[in-house]
Amino acid sequence: MEIDQRANLTVQRERAVLVGLELRGAEHDGVESLRELEALAESAGAVVVDMMLQRRDRADPQYYIGKGKVEELIARIEQHAADLVIFDDDLSPAQIRELESACKAMVIDRSELILDIFASRARTHEARLQVELAQLEYTAPRLRGMWTHLERIAGAGGGTGAGVVGGIGTRGPGERQIEIDRRIVSRRVTQLKRQIAEIDRRKVRQVQSREEHFNVSLVGYTNAGKSSLMNALTDAGVVAADRLFATLDTKTRKWKLGGGDEVLLSDTVGFIRRLPHHLVASFRATLEEAINADLLLHVVDASSPSAWDQCQAVTRVLQDLGCAGNRTLVLLNKIDVLWDDSHLRVLQQRLPDALPISAHSGAGLDELTKMVREMMTGPSQRVTVRLTTADGRAIAFIERHSQVLDRRYDTHSVEMDVVVGSLVLNRLQATFPTTTVLRSA
Repeated sequence: MEIDQRANLTVQRERAVLVGLELRGAEHDGVESLRELEALAESAGAVVVDMMLQRRDRADPQYYIGKGKVEELIARIEQHAADLVIFDDDLSPAQIRELESACKAMVIDRSELILDIFASRARTHEARLQVELAQLEYTAPRLRGMWTHLERIAGAGGGTGAGVVGGIGTRGPGERQIEIDRRIVSRRVTQLKRQIAEIDRRKVRQVQSREEHFNVSLVGYTNAGKSSLMNALTDAGVVAADRLFATLDTKTRKWKLGGGDEVLLSDTVGFIRRLPHHLVASFRATLEEAINADLLLHVVDASSPSAWDQCQAVTRVLQDLGCAGNRTLVLLNKIDVLWDDSHLRVLQQRLPDALPISAHSGAGLDELTKMVREMMTGPSQRVTVRLTTADGRAIAFIERHSQVLDRRYDTHSVEMDVVVGSLVLNRLQATFPTTTVLRSA
């Protein structure tokens, strides 16, 4: 198989010039967005040698930036001996082709850069499948002018074996190589979707098997400190690094809240502004814990000047996933590195129910544990419940999550006088429908 340079895209060790376009009236700040692109490029392993930003009323249909800026870009590439140009927005295939022809350097856009980072960080079989699917779905419409071809045409006259390109209607010289490439990509996409669907079904079954547990999921902008917080709460030993997208695979650990109570805490992949929608779709199985969580802990990097914008970006991704309605507790993390409390006060005015914490120093973690325990159990009440003696899991659930005051057995059932939180009682009845609440004890 002969593939073009772009099929094995990597930005590691390449000297990159970053280019941004700020349209008048745009929601995001161009300078701040370029800084984020710089962090993404460095996270991918590139050496950023220069950055340039243009402000225009609208994008140029040929080059995205103006022709004068293209000439300036060419000069900067030559000045810094750069071999890669990264645009802060998605480009059309025609724009990429025109820019590469003019600049004599590889041109990629924001989505390609993020996909490259995910590809380099994927460690598990599941993550690799999800990243490959996102890459193919992003690249498939851009095949023309990006890949030479993926595979040689099978013998003139075509074979009929599985996977052979050719056959009735394709054996003549009239079929263009690009159509063959597209068919190969389409088959691979179908295969990946089938495999990921099976992973998704397993993941759903796995999450559903935890129904009797209270499930808490950490969500937030990439590099907000989710993995550090999980390590601080559970001693999970999750990789925590000061870089974007350090975590791709979901980890779930038990978090002991004290008093015999515990929850399942999951760490998920970080979000980012303008996250490629193909990536969100393909990582849906990985995010199943967040989708089905009883409580979301939204971790915000309070030390970032863009904390509010990042918070809003995460909220939009949660809406896309359909879990914006889940109970959520916002955590303002990294308060130990704040030099000025005024920034924190502004965030607290916008997020009055948020809890300031520091995963590094431990500040606020005791209060967090207490709040989660209260949100898990609800107000305590004294009730009598009846269960069948054969339902050992329900009895074990009651003993684990409530204070048992008395119990009375008859031939096939047991009545238990318990002090239990209202939310725990609701979860008991939802998970074990045969349970009967008789009366207040």
